[in-house]
Amino acid sequence: MKSKKKKLLLVLVGAAILQGGCSDSKPETAAAAPSAVSPPISAASPSTSSALIKTDDYFTVSGPLIVEHQVDVTAQRDGIVVSLSADTGKRVITGEVLARLDERQLFANLEAARAKSRGIAADLKNWESEAEVLKADYVRQQHLWELGLTSEEQLQHARYKAESDQWDIKRVEETLNTAHNEERSLELEVEKTHIIAPFDGIVARRYVRVGQGVSKGDRLFWITAEAPLRMRFTLPEKFIGHLKQGQSLPLTSPDVPQEQHLAKIIAVSPVVDPSSGTIEILVELTGPRGVLRPGMTTSVRLQNPR
Repeated sequence: MKSKKKKLLLVLVGAAILQGGCSDSKPETAAAAPSAVSPPISAASPSTSSALIKTDDYFTVSGPLIVEHQVDVTAQRDGIVVSLSADTGKRVITGEVLARLDERQLFANLEAARAKSRGIAADLKNWESEAEVLKADYVRQQHLWELGLTSEEQLQHARYKAESDQWDIKRVEETLNTAHNEERSLELEVEKTHIIAPFDGIVARRYVRVGQGVSKGDRLFWITAEAPLRMRFTLPEKFIGHLKQGQSLPLTSPDVPQEQHLAKIIAVSPVVDPSSGTIEILVELTGPRGVLRPGMTTSVRLQNPR
């Protein structure tokens, strides 16, 4: 019994010691918390306010150089590429043939259409000759009727026959016009097999090779003009009234920082885009272009309006 009482006494003493230790640590933790949180808040405030106050006298906007003429030349009909006359990097002029599609079947159809037109034209000549004969017969019947040597029925018969022949001539003429239009249609199809440059420029990319089958609408070449170089960008609406056509702006490229250029404003949007609150500006490079090329990134610097 004594040993049990001793054990119970030791357990009670230990519990009292643990309770006292816990009550002493809680006030220390509570006192240290404010000092640990407060310094970062007071240190961050000065730097944030200085970044918001900082201003700049200039506004810089960047964008790619563009040109007015830049298109993908596509196939206007199905066919097989039989020859290529241009490749990437070649300078071309308006109307220059870049490639050809197989045109043999079209040529055969065109020759058949031309032969048909020639046959109809010959038939028309025959009808016209016959019309002259019928006209002469009608005139002769008129003279005979005036002399009383023929009946009025024979005169009317000759007149109606001459008039009927004139309608046959008109019918054949329309048939000949249709044949000529069919010829023209086939000639246009033959022209579509000649892939030509739509404007002066340079072949930026070639998509096809000899022997490749293409369908209508497939891309064949990418042709781009080399000048004039332009840049299109947007500015906040506060620039309204501060920019005018003909105004010059400094233009630079991060790829060639040693070159300094000037760009002239050629268009200022007359309205503000309500979704973004911006206006559109179009500028054009003036003077020598140096090493600038379409697609290069450039920057324009403008004075920030007050």
